[in-house]
Amino acid sequence: MMDVLHWDGTLSAKDFRIGAIAFAQKWKTLDFAFPSWSWVPCPKHPWLASPEEEGYLSLEKICISGPIEEGIVHNSQTDPGEEETSCSRNEDVIDDATLVQSDQHELHYYDFHVVYSYTFKVPVLYFRAFCSDGRPLPLDQIEKDLPSCSSKELSKSKWAFITQEEHPYLRRPWFKLHPCGTGEWMKLLFLSDTAQPKFEVVLERYLLSWFSVVGQVIGLKIPFKMLNGC
Repeated sequence: MMDVLHWDGTLSAKDFRIGAIAFAQKWKTLDFAFPSWSWVPCPKHPWLASPEEEGYLSLEKICISGPIEEGIVHNSQTDPGEEETSCSRNEDVIDDATLVQSDQHELHYYDFHVVYSYTFKVPVLYFRAFCSDGRPLPLDQIEKDLPSCSSKELSKSKWAFITQEEHPYLRRPWFKLHPCGTGEWMKLLFLSDTAQPKFEVVLERYLLSWFSVVGQVIGLKIPFKMLNGC
């Protein structure tokens, strides 16, 4: 078994899948009032020989009024025509979320996916956003929704910058927080732990630790109960 000192901070596709499914199950078990993350299984990439099931973590239709740090309003789950969460869904339909108008602020709807990168061998956060009339939200408007500290972080950090590219499974343009340097700071994060956890413990805590950092950039926080026992 590898030790943390000789680890490069990356994660195998198998360990990502196991950790992501466990993350989603723990979230549901704790029964938060917040919307639930879920594991979405997907067809395997034809150029990969891995026998493991592929997929990603999904948190969708998060309704936000004003900056994300001011709070998530709700998850739109009341629309009878809500699109199905699967890799085969029709991505051309983008305006079927429940549209709620506000007298004070226009509501924005966000979808977040955590996808494994076979290039960097780390999780990557993909996201997209819509106005209340179904129009895609441009990056300059998304940046206004982010926590005030994020603009500074995005400008000074060597890893935290946003790009737009095709979603690996949905084949549509999504924004993503670029994973450059993720393995490096993940290793430093665990090396800074004075308890020096065993490598199997590192794998168990990986996604929670990764999200505790990435979530600060976009304003999504992990409830404290998720961190208990870690």
